[in-house]
Amino acid sequence: MITLPKLPFAENAMEPFISAETIQYHYGKHHTGYVNKLNDLIKGTEYEEMSLSAIIRRADGPIFNNAAQIFNHTFYWKCLSSSSTAAEGTLLEKINNDFGSLEALKEEFIKMGASLFGSGWVWLVREPKGKLMIKQTSNAHTPLSSNLIPIFVCDVWEHAYYIDYRNARPDYLKEFWKHINWKSASKIYEETDTDVFIGIEPCNDIHDPFCQLMDELQDEDRVTT
Repeated sequence: MITLPKLPFAENAMEPFISAETIQYHYGKHHTGYVNKLNDLIKGTEYEEMSLSAIIRRADGPIFNNAAQIFNHTFYWKCLSSSSTAAEGTLLEKINNDFGSLEALKEEFIKMGASLFGSGWVWLVREPKGKLMIKQTSNAHTPLSSNLIPIFVCDVWEHAYYIDYRNARPDYLKEFWKHINWKSASKIYEETDTDVFIGIEPCNDIHDPFCQLMDELQDEDRVTT
């Protein structure tokens, strides 16, 4: 059984960037709905005893879609900070090396998020050889399916921003950039910037170290639905 991770901040903590009303719908309806639907789908199947990361790697169709959306949303909430944080340390050095500057990454990230057609996600990821890159994924797709390690993500499904920004997705993306949880991003980067992770295909099986890291993110502060 998959349980719902606790929202890591109060419903109104992100205002005015994200309203409490949006959080109530986005977390309380959409995210919660994916958890409930997935549990209905996997009941009595081989997936019932698997971790979320293992389900994502092995399933397809509705089971994959709901499992991947649970992961994507949990990761998104952990990428947000109500207070200003700054990129620093080895992650900032890597960003400067791979993109030229933090500002260049910001411009490209916002451009990629604004230009994604339809619903989906825009990610900063690290590919298996170590390079940082920006990745668009449509609908429920996740970097875990492409052997990429996510560093942070912005949800660009309309339900993430439409109450507060209507159709102005670029404005939402610009505000998102001010609320990135760089502490979380740096922690993930530093924990995966090792020989254990570089060169592997993340979440190849349930014993994969990256699967374990991602499942740890999912397991923090669970709540039942």
